[in-house]
Amino acid sequence: MSRLNTSLEAEGAEFLVLGNLLVEGVEAHKLYTNFPGYDVVAVNPRTNKNCRIQVKSRWATDFDGGFPIRNFDCDFVVFVALNRGYRYRRKATGEDDGRREPRFYVLPAEVLRKAHDARKARKLDDKWGKVFLKDIDDLDLYLSDWRAIKAFLEPAES
Repeated sequence: MSRLNTSLEAEGAEFLVLGNLLVEGVEAHKLYTNFPGYDVVAVNPRTNKNCRIQVKSRWATDFDGGFPIRNFDCDFVVFVALNRGYRYRRKATGEDDGRREPRFYVLPAEVLRKAHDARKARKLDDKWGKVFLKDIDDLDLYLSDWRAIKAFLEPAES
């Protein structure tokens, strides 16, 4: 199967994350130069804190549940399942083309690193350094959890 060019969709995922943060009342900015490890920065000017966010996405609705990540130099990774259609299996019967609403998983970087390291420990690491959603405990807690980024930007409790 030939490699699908999804660069526009990947850019779109970054803008979707940016838009969701802004709608949630979080000041955020998309970075347009290559900052290794993060794509969006959220800030709280009141507390002078910032949050580095890496955006990962998958185009296909029927992706394998994993995505490659090698750089954990961020505070959060927002994984966006874009759900733009089927790519890896035959179209289901009927008119179902696989298109669904995007899903956002707001994951602390430590949670992903733990899942990544656990795969390596079980000798399941591949050349892509993939993390699989199934390896993340209580995954549903991270679904559209923009509050986690808001809480990160608040002042530390004394």
